[in-house]
Amino acid sequence: MAERAAIVTGGSSGIGFAIARMLVEEGYGVTVAARRPEKLEAAVAELAGEGHEVEQVAGNMASEEVVQQVVKAHRERFGRLDVLVNNAGFGFGAPVAEIQTKWLDMQLNVNLRSIILFYRESVELLRAAAAEHRNALVINTASISGKSGEAWLSVYSATKAGVIGFTEAMNKELGGDGVKSCALCPAFVDTAMTEFVKESVPAQDMIRSEDIAEAVRMLLALSPACVIPEIIFERPGGMP
Repeated sequence: MAERAAIVTGGSSGIGFAIARMLVEEGYGVTVAARRPEKLEAAVAELAGEGHEVEQVAGNMASEEVVQQVVKAHRERFGRLDVLVNNAGFGFGAPVAEIQTKWLDMQLNVNLRSIILFYRESVELLRAAAAEHRNALVINTASISGKSGEAWLSVYSATKAGVIGFTEAMNKELGGDGVKSCALCPAFVDTAMTEFVKESVPAQDMIRSEDIAEAVRMLLALSPACVIPEIIFERPGGMP
């Protein structure tokens, strides 16, 4: 069994998959959770086919029961949690007068509520790991939109600002226990979520998912004496 273990939500593609791949390369046993079973199975098969220890749980992270299932399955498979990656997210653009309650609730529940629930369900495991090495890590995928609100993406921006604020609060609450938190705030990343803008911003000009994963690899290498609470990723020239 792996000496260290991690959970990655939204891990079947894009940023989440890149981070999951990096973690297994670093020797972590990883539980990958995502909404679509077929995509999740393909992603896990790719990682497991390379000889890595991988668990999978399919489900909507907006559900409290699914969050609990993910943590339960991870505990049963690996028995410890050193890294939690809250990456699952959802974005839907609309002018404020046309915001539909369904899409409002989905963004609030997946982007923000699920992160809070994962902390609640995982904190015992994270504290246990931190008691060993003082270097448990939680990664929360926010967005540059959480640093500066965007028109038409108002709800998405608000949820990501909430992620940044909650990350700051968790560092104050759990930092003394050896549990660090970092909010990742990227501009446009070449993933399925940015298809809507690729006519004006070509994919080749966007940040790569691997760029985000390499930043997380750096965070893993830090000493217990160093916390980086937030990382902003921009394109050259300060472009979004």
